[in-house]
Amino acid sequence: MSSSSTAPRKLQRDLENKANHLSKLHKGKPIQTHPHPHPHPHLRKKYTIQLGENELVLKELDLLNEDANVYKLIGPVLVKQDLAEANANVRKRIEYISAELKRLDGSLQDLEEKQHSKREAILKVQQRIQSHQAGKAKA
Repeated sequence: MSSSSTAPRKLQRDLENKANHLSKLHKGKPIQTHPHPHPHPHLRKKYTIQLGENELVLKELDLLNEDANVYKLIGPVLVKQDLAEANANVRKRIEYISAELKRLDGSLQDLEEKQHSKREAILKVQQRIQSHQAGKAKA
């Protein structure tokens, strides 16, 4: 077998592998196992809604006098809670949700960068195939 006939097959195989990797990235399936799966838009929406709700609760708590009664719903029961404790809990929740949103955004940016680099690699292989075919056409 001549090396000129194996080159297009190698390029074609390379192109298929890169396209498969891009397809897996696009579907949000991790190519290798890592602790954080790729972000799901539903999860980001859920956290954004929760952040808004908790910020609204914090505003309401800030309007209360120090001696106001505050209740927390635990299952079907309203339990009396200290205002300072309620305030601290809501702030911690906001901090946690904000951190999760930041992590998701970072994961999303990382995924977009990986997709971009895979597209660039595919483009280079396609250009090599075209130049190889153009070289064969001249011969």
